[in-house]
Amino acid sequence: MPTKGKTRLHFTDAEQDGGRLKEHDRAKEREADRAAMRKDAPPPKDRKKMKRRMTEQKSGAGKKKKGKSTNPKTAKTAGQLQFEENKPKPPSKLSHTVKDAPVLALSGKLHHKVSEAEDDNVGVESTHRLEQTAEAGVHLTERSRRAHKLREYRATERAEINALHRQSLRDNPELGSNPLSRWQQKQAIKKQYAAAKRSGQRAGEASKATSTMAERVSDTLKGAAETSKQAGAFIMRHKKGFLIVIGLFLILVMFLNMMSSCSVLAEAILGSSAGGTYPCEDADMLGAEADYAALEAALQHEVDNYPSYHPGYDEYRYDLDSIGHDPYVLIAILTAYHQGTWTRNEVQGTLQMLFDRQYTLTQTVEVEVRYRTETRTDSNGDDYDVEVPYDYYICNVTLDNFDLSHLPVYILSEDQLSAYSVYMANQGNRPDLFPIGQYPNASQRQDYMDYDVPPEALEDEVFSAMLTEAEKYLGMPYVWGGSSPSTSFDCSGFVSWVINHSGWDVGRLGAKALCNLCTPVSPANARPGDLVFFINTYDAPDPNAPTHCGIYVGENMMIHCGNPISYADLTSNYWQNHFYCYGRLP
Repeated sequence: MPTKGKTRLHFTDAEQDGGRLKEHDRAKEREADRAAMRKDAPPPKDRKKMKRRMTEQKSGAGKKKKGKSTNPKTAKTAGQLQFEENKPKPPSKLSHTVKDAPVLALSGKLHHKVSEAEDDNVGVESTHRLEQTAEAGVHLTERSRRAHKLREYRATERAEINALHRQSLRDNPELGSNPLSRWQQKQAIKKQYAAAKRSGQRAGEASKATSTMAERVSDTLKGAAETSKQAGAFIMRHKKGFLIVIGLFLILVMFLNMMSSCSVLAEAILGSSAGGTYPCEDADMLGAEADYAALEAALQHEVDNYPSYHPGYDEYRYDLDSIGHDPYVLIAILTAYHQGTWTRNEVQGTLQMLFDRQYTLTQTVEVEVRYRTETRTDSNGDDYDVEVPYDYYICNVTLDNFDLSHLPVYILSEDQLSAYSVYMANQGNRPDLFPIGQYPNASQRQDYMDYDVPPEALEDEVFSAMLTEAEKYLGMPYVWGGSSPSTSFDCSGFVSWVINHSGWDVGRLGAKALCNLCTPVSPANARPGDLVFFINTYDAPDPNAPTHCGIYVGENMMIHCGNPISYADLTSNYWQNHFYCYGRLP
């Protein structure tokens, strides 16, 4: 008999003599061994029950199934119980971030400590760079692994959304009539899908909700179309009234445009006027002018009493330029140089700088050996005359006035020079600031002389192009050294600009260089488009070289950069006294 507490039955030798019992005993042994193996084997994978439903389509065609079955003739479903391994959930994007946060924080602190020592140790810096590169590679690998895990889930979601979108278009074809409707529908499906996914709904329910939404959109579009149709019919019934309304609206638009243009023009005029107005107080400007005039008065006193200031010479010889300046030039320079408002105290250094650059007072001393007759008495008591040599000291005094109006091109930037030319063009909108009776050197605003060139002269296309370009700048002020519209011009800068914009390319040339460029022609053969040159219009180093130039337009008239740019009559005494020659451009 088997004993209790044992896992197997045991028989005596006598009971095992039968062959049948031995056969059963061997079978029991094999079963016990299998049970032991199952006990030692690893646990099975987590499985869940899944019930699959099937439908038999043909009578007698179905195979035998375990579990429930149905009669094939009735086509009823048969159930089968199966097991399916649980699919793993997609990896969470948040979980690895939370897990890695402490590690990343510690790593950041370590990198901060190491970076503090980098400046003092090149080796540490190199090692730190290698470490950071390695860590970046590890992080990149980890991100790639997570992205690879999520790929199949994202692809599944996209496929399901696209399937829902196609199904919705089949059910509601009017929603696919234009790209906007299709885009709106797809965005709605995405939102519905995401909501269904969060709440555990099935894809079929999300599709149903999306279809409902699409129907609402379709109804809205249909309603809008119907409303538009009704509005069109109303307009056709009252088209005269609508035409009147449209006409009044167009008149209003035109009126507003005219007002806008006028306001822009007014702003431009006011802006130009304001931009050329001196921004300083009268007291500061008049004070600065008085201070500069005081410097000139002191210079004049020194020149007039030079022997008292510099005694010890036998003779004083003088070569003196006149002393004086245009107060409008002074204020324009100060305002442009200081780029706006200034006070009298602020410009004292600038006044001295301008004075030193405008006036140069020099003296040179010559020593001559001269002889004088002296009467002497010989040993006999007789007088006789003797020629005795001696040194004779001559002080040569020279005063050069560079002209204050010539300084801006040397001390101002291009932008400052442009501002200076604007101030000079309208005298800072203060022609009353320096009245001519009190300030005899003050320039007076002059209108440019206009002239109608004979039409036959304009038949020459080259001359016509020159004149068109030249007349653009009528009325602009003379600025020594100026060579562009932004800075205004001097005489040679004006002529150079015009010819360079009329087919030539000669660069910026002076009056002498322009004359050398041309072929001389006689006054009788001069024609419109030739250049005309003058000498001794100011004290130049070479008294025989041209100092002024203009463009001949025929009929004894020229256009030139005087002050301002203007036409001029060549038969006047001034131009006849300084005339040099005509020249024809190559």
